[in-house]
Amino acid sequence: MADLNGKTLFITGATRGIGYAIAKKAAKDGANIAIIAKTTEPHPKLPGTIHTAAEDLIKAGGNAIGIKTDIRFEDQVIAAVNKTVETFGGIDICINNASAISLTPTLNTDMKKYDLMHNINTRGTFMVSKSCIPHLKKGNNPHILNLGPPLNMQSQWFSPHVAYTMAKYGMSMCTLGMSEELKSAGIAVNSLWPRTMIDTAAVNNILAASMDDQGKSKCRTPAIMGDAAYIILTQDSRKFTGNMCVDDSTLIHSGKSDLSEYLATPDAEPFPDFFVNDNDGEIKLD
Repeated sequence: MADLNGKTLFITGATRGIGYAIAKKAAKDGANIAIIAKTTEPHPKLPGTIHTAAEDLIKAGGNAIGIKTDIRFEDQVIAAVNKTVETFGGIDICINNASAISLTPTLNTDMKKYDLMHNINTRGTFMVSKSCIPHLKKGNNPHILNLGPPLNMQSQWFSPHVAYTMAKYGMSMCTLGMSEELKSAGIAVNSLWPRTMIDTAAVNNILAASMDDQGKSKCRTPAIMGDAAYIILTQDSRKFTGNMCVDDSTLIHSGKSDLSEYLATPDAEPFPDFFVNDNDGEIKLD
């Protein structure tokens, strides 16, 4: 199997959670990683900064830099891309992980929150990808990976939180369109989504109440997303593109049958995530 040694990854929102898990898995191979996020000072409720994350990734075996960036602003994104290329010589992989969430019905969603979700999730994914594509075209086995869900058009996935669903589906629509657009350039564009809730700060801070304060016990760890992303990013970019991947299905298709190591609490039954139907995630790996 191919690995990520020497590859350069441009990852948004990688100071904690899923983005950090993906970065750490790549760092163990000796990858170069640009951490693109806003957090430069410790937050009382959120672990990690771009600086602590970079230090951890270097200790894990990679090369890493933290670049303070608000992906709502094009000049900051372009500057971060240029800094990454200046530091590491190019970009091989773009990972759109940064996301904003507000699980509110229409009347309870103020337009500030609506704009934030769409500016980060959909617009941010489009703009970061757009800025990286010229460098990906020169990259080695180039990939774009969007942390977006399968495009299931059932009303049940829209009605509880229309604005959030629209914003997340916008990320997956980038996958659908860009995978075909960039196929001739050999750039793979895929999505990855968890089948169950993942033990992240967002889940613990926002969703715990709706799960009777047992959020963590009903989650899998971010490591399952890191391992699934690794499988995707080591596929042949000219053959594996346009897929809406689901974490556990990706691991199972790679030959892994026991997923118990990813349970945040041993023997717990993980809580299903939004947007995923039972048959989602069917893929064919090399």
